[in-house]
Amino acid sequence: MNPATAAPRAPHVLVTGAAGFVGRALVARLLQAHARGTGPLARLTTIDLSAVPAAAGVPLHAVEGSIADAAVVQRAFAEPVDWVFHLASVPGGTAEQHYELGRDVNLHGTLHLLEACAAQVARAGGGGPVPRFVFASTVGVFGAPLPPVVDDDTSPCPAMTYGTHKLMAEAAVADFTRRGGCDGISLRLAGVLARPPAPTGQRSAFLSELLRGPAAGREVVCPMSPEATTWASSTPNAVDNLLHAASVPAALLPRHRALTLPALHFSMAELIDALVARHGSAVRACVRFAPDPVVEALFGRQPPMHTPAALAAGFCDDGDLATLLRRATEAEPPDGDTP
Repeated sequence: MNPATAAPRAPHVLVTGAAGFVGRALVARLLQAHARGTGPLARLTTIDLSAVPAAAGVPLHAVEGSIADAAVVQRAFAEPVDWVFHLASVPGGTAEQHYELGRDVNLHGTLHLLEACAAQVARAGGGGPVPRFVFASTVGVFGAPLPPVVDDDTSPCPAMTYGTHKLMAEAAVADFTRRGGCDGISLRLAGVLARPPAPTGQRSAFLSELLRGPAAGREVVCPMSPEATTWASSTPNAVDNLLHAASVPAALLPRHRALTLPALHFSMAELIDALVARHGSAVRACVRFAPDPVVEALFGRQPPMHTPAALAAGFCDDGDLATLLRRATEAEPPDGDTP
């Protein structure tokens, strides 16, 4: 067979944070594609504090532990890695309250992964495979207050330690890419819905409960006013964009390798209207507004967002609020289990 026409080699994929709700959705999508023959895997390696269940027909290597431990990361790179999806993090509220934990995972853990990529490249005299490194960053790098419009020229200015560490990690991804240690891309994700009903330290978790609770007849307190506006995407949309990032040509990426992903922009009133349209008028009586100035300052004053660079590179949002609600809730398994 002519090498120029040979099929691409099936990748060895590493997913950090694989037991988290986005990580589990990503792993499920990778396994589904492998089973269907549309996205064969040579090997799938996961890192998390708890193991990810094995899947029939896929060489799965589940590494238990924290990326804050360099030895854990080294075990994940026992075989050459082609794609890294770095989702592991200590989320916003927890990182703010526990600085050392946030620093060790969000910053030092990311450096451990990047250094492992660079060491892989350096092996065989610099001829090792260069991994595509997909880093899940956050719109939290922009901080607050925000300008009238957030776009590709908006300068980051984080308001929390979580966003600060993510911005520092973005710089590291760009620097390791410049040095040839990886082929990196940082994706600034907005809120992802719907988060499972479990304590996570995320102060934005109420948005997921707004999608879930009223539809089940439960009263939900919204800590933002009806006029408050936010950004969000569904879990399937986030996974779509993560997978697209694994193969998007480097020529379409900015020099700093960070892209703000498209997301829907909507008010709490528009969200409730969409829930009523989906589930019926009884939903409206289940929502009580009790604005919290701190929460609204962090998540409820988000202006329109323009992301031409990401759109030109092939990334997308959910399209409309009705689609976001459908995809966010249909992605959840029965009985409220974590996806």
